[in-house]
Amino acid sequence: MTETLDAVNTAVEEVLPTDEELELARDLVRQAREQGASMSAPGLMRALTRSVLETALDEELAEHLGYDKHDPAGYNTGNSRNGTRPKTVLTDAVGPVTIQVPRDREGTFSPVIVRKHQRRLGQVDEIVLSLTARGLTTGEVSAHFAEIYGASVSKDTISRITEKVTEEMQAWLTRPLESVYAAVFIDALVVKVRDGQVANRPFYAAIGVDLEGRKDVLGLWAGDGGGESSKFWLSVLTDLKQRGVKDVFFLVCDGLKGLPASVANVWPETIVQTCIVHLLRNSFKYVPRQHWGRLREDLRPIYQAVNAQAAAAALDQLEQDWGEKYPTLIGLWRGAWEEFIPFLDYDTEIRTVLCSTNAIESLNARYRRAIKARGHFPTEAAALKCLYQVTRSLDPTGRGQQRWTVRWMPALNAFAITFANRIPGLNRD
Repeated sequence: MTETLDAVNTAVEEVLPTDEELELARDLVRQAREQGASMSAPGLMRALTRSVLETALDEELAEHLGYDKHDPAGYNTGNSRNGTRPKTVLTDAVGPVTIQVPRDREGTFSPVIVRKHQRRLGQVDEIVLSLTARGLTTGEVSAHFAEIYGASVSKDTISRITEKVTEEMQAWLTRPLESVYAAVFIDALVVKVRDGQVANRPFYAAIGVDLEGRKDVLGLWAGDGGGESSKFWLSVLTDLKQRGVKDVFFLVCDGLKGLPASVANVWPETIVQTCIVHLLRNSFKYVPRQHWGRLREDLRPIYQAVNAQAAAAALDQLEQDWGEKYPTLIGLWRGAWEEFIPFLDYDTEIRTVLCSTNAIESLNARYRRAIKARGHFPTEAAALKCLYQVTRSLDPTGRGQQRWTVRWMPALNAFAITFANRIPGLNRD
C-alpha cells in the first residue's frame, strides 16, 4: 500500500509546474489586473486568454517583419507595424474574447494562431458537430451557446459548420474497404423526409467485422420508396463490392424476403444468416405479455440446439405447444427457417457472436435517438448528414473497439480454421 502511495506522490511531483511557468502565470495575472479584468475565475481566464493570444500575434508579426517591436533595426526597411484592430473570437473555454490584432502597412501579415476571417477558436466547431450528432437542432445549439458560454452563435453559422462535414462524408462514403470480412450486419431504418410532403424513407446501413476483429460502419445509403427493399440492397452490396469487398463469410440480416438472392448475385459463397435477435423479438409480438416467460424458455432449445436436426425437433415441439393458439408465431419461424439454421453447422465460438451479438442494434439506437429529436428532415441530404454525424461521433475513446475485438477473438480463430481457403495470405502448410 505504501509503495502505491509513493508511486502516486511521485506522479504528482512530476507534473508540478516549473518556476518559470509559475512566474509566467504571475506576470499574466498582473497584466490582467492592470487591464482592469475581473479576478473571478471566468474574468481571469478571459483576460489570460486575451494576453496569450495577443502576445502570440505580436510574436508572429515580429517574425513576419524580421524585427521586434520598437527595434531600431526596423527603420527604413519598407514594411512596418500599422497599429491594431479589435476582433472578437469565440472560444470553447471562456466564451467570446475581444483581442487586438496587429497589422502591417503592406497588409501581407497572415496570422496563424487567429487566422484572417476566423471567428472561432479551440473546439467550438467540434462542440457544434457533437451537439448536432446528438439530435439538437440549429436553434437548440444556438441556445446552448448562449446559456453556457454567453455567446451569440447564429443558426446560419451553425449550419455552415455542419456543412463542413459534407465533403468529409462524401470521401467516407466512397473510401476503399477491406477485401474480406468475417461478418457483415445490415439493416434499414425509417426516416421522415419532407419532399413536397413528409413521407417515410428507408435509410440503409452496414457494419463489417474484418479478419482482425475490427468493427467498422461500411456506409450509409438513402433508399427510395416507403420501405426496405431487397432490390435496393442489391445496389448497396454491389457498391460494397466495387469499393473492394471481394468476400464475406456471413451476412446477418433481418430475414427480408428476396435478400438471399441479392446476396448470391454479389458474393455467391456468402452465408445469409437471419439475425437471431430480430427473430426472437418478433416472436414476442404475437404472444401476450403474461406468456413471455414460458415462450422464452420454449424458444431457447431451438436457437441453442446442437445441430439443425435438434433445432427442427424443438420447433416441432413449439408448434405442438403454441401452434393452435398462435399460428402466426410458428409461421414466423417456418418462414425464416432456411436462413436461421446455417449458423448451427459451425463452432460454438462462431455461433455465439452471430447469435448474441447484433452489432447494428446499438448503432440504430443512436440513429433513432437523433432522428427522434429532429422529427423530420427537409431533404434526403440533411437526413444523411445527420446520420453521418452520429457515425463519426461513435466510440471517441476507442475503448468500445478494444472490447469488441477481444470479444471476437475466439470466433476469429474459428473463422481461420473453418474458412481457411478463403482467407488471403493465410499460411496453410
